Amino acid sequence: MEKNQCCHHQYGHAECIRIVPIFNHLEDSQMDLIAESAKTLHLKKVEMLFRADEEDDTLYIINSGKARIYRLSDSGKEQLVRILNPGDFTGEVAIFQPGSIHDNYAEALQNTSICLIKREDLQEYLVEYPQISLKILSEVTMRLKDSEKQTTQVAIENVETRIISFLAENVEKGSGNSPTIILPMSKKDLASYLGTTPETISRKFTTLEELGLIKQLPKKKIKIMDLDQLLLHTE
Repeated sequence: MEKNQCCHHQYGHAECIRIVPIFNHLEDSQMDLIAESAKTLHLKKVEMLFRADEEDDTLYIINSGKARIYRLSDSGKEQLVRILNPGDFTGEVAIFQPGSIHDNYAEALQNTSICLIKREDLQEYLVEYPQISLKILSEVTMRLKDSEKQTTQVAIENVETRIISFLAENVEKGSGNSPTIILPMSKKDLASYLGTTPETISRKFTTLEELGLIKQLPKKKIKIMDLDQLLLHTE
């Protein structure tokens, strides 16, 4: 599919720069300068941002909409890596390693607007504002930690425990022992992320609901009846 790319007014780019943590700590004038080198890409639902084995030299920032990063195993099985929401970015490896090749796929989950910054432009800013590099390094470190945790969970934990851990991780601090969370992805994507099938996910959610530990609500909301009891269920 062709990507619908167009150059928008700088305001749109500046807005994009301001929502991403690797830039929004800069002064307004500095963010405006970075915005001048950004371009905008519009993807429709299911359009691909990039594919595995493609060479790239671009940092992608989600301005609006949502995209997913996934990989394919040798057998063709899909494994969700993460969901990108507004303010999230991908493509950082290409910034530090010229000639790098994607090992994942990126697909729009809905109509999505993305800001693009080329390596040669961004590297100038990294020299002038080294704190950007530290922010990128911090984010990449967190992703590596999450990836290692995901791999360990799939290898040694049963599906029910993986689901409970995922629900607990999405509870906002200070929301009490009976919080309501919104799943950040569909149950199909959650199944891929946790290394199981959509049918198993639905069955396990039903089991947890029958045990009185959760209540499934509309619009991907999950009411945790008693967080302490839910966590005890994993032991």
